[in-house]
Amino acid sequence: MQHPNISIAIVDDHTLFRSGLASLLEEFDEIEVMFEAMNGIDLQTKISQQPGVQLILMDINMPVMDGFATTKWIKANYPDVHILALSMLEDEKAIIGMLKAGAGGYMLKESTPADLLTAIKVIVSKGFYVNELVSGRLLVALKEGNVKPTFSDRELTFLQYCSTELTYKEIADLMNVSPRTVDNYRESLFAKLNIKSRTGLVVYGIKNNLINI
Repeated sequence: MQHPNISIAIVDDHTLFRSGLASLLEEFDEIEVMFEAMNGIDLQTKISQQPGVQLILMDINMPVMDGFATTKWIKANYPDVHILALSMLEDEKAIIGMLKAGAGGYMLKESTPADLLTAIKVIVSKGFYVNELVSGRLLVALKEGNVKPTFSDRELTFLQYCSTELTYKEIADLMNVSPRTVDNYRESLFAKLNIKSRTGLVVYGIKNNLINI
């Protein structure tokens, strides 16, 4: 059976990595690499000439125009194009920034090609991809939108602050509570949503419109 092709673009300032990734992905029948770009400015030129791209693999740190600015530009000009952020490190701050800019998920650059293919397929079909950050009940809630845990006002305030660069101690100061109380808010949300990281909380908050971007 013929699989429908998923047309993608790769934006990364490292030529060897970009070309290597393109070659790896071309091995998959489902993937068609439309073009490669070295930064956001390069992408702007190329996508205007080949507007059929469905998904962009986006490096975060690039000169001239980085992944954050490029993602915002894509979402403003090509809102239907999906963006999967590529990161060298599990950098919570950078990943949250990319999600807030409009990326539908992220993958570490050390991921296997098979894992990357899975992420690409999921993001094209569902609009977002969440990996080990979330599991079980949350995935169902994100997919079906009908399992809505209830949150206190303080938990929602804490969730909003989680999407900033503030430390937990700084959040506690702003909320006029002790760091221990903030820990309780965090642990309560982790338990309700079956999440194990701050990034996971932010993914959930953005996807469910609980965080104002």
